[in-house]
Amino acid sequence: QVQLVESGGGWAQAGGSLRLSCSASGSTRSINGLGWYRQAPGQQRELVADISSHGSTNYADSVKGRFTITRDYAKNTVSLQMDSLKPEDTAVYYCNAYKEVGPVERVVRYDYWGQGTQVTVSS
Repeated sequence: QVQLVESGGGWAQAGGSLRLSCSASGSTRSINGLGWYRQAPGQQRELVADISSHGSTNYADSVKGRFTITRDYAKNTVSLQMDSLKPEDTAVYYCNAYKEVGPVERVVRYDYWGQGTQVTVSS
């Protein structure tokens, strides 16, 4: 099992910045990726950004150029620097860790989630 504890978030004005951090503990050795998802009221949870064990990053189109994800492999932490915030960034943000188990042709992904942290951006 992997436990994820988030910190950061809160309130910001449009154009401002916030930083989210997440610390992973437990069975962290085999974590493949760490990242952030968000869920706004009435909407599905969506990927914001993630970073693989090799350092490859992936961003949602809506946050490219504004958000930056970083990972400290030694400390098992992942952070999300959010700049140029927009009201539409308002959501609950969830830290995610995933493991991929099995042969390439039949890999199974296991996801672990933090409790979520609220980000509110006012116009």
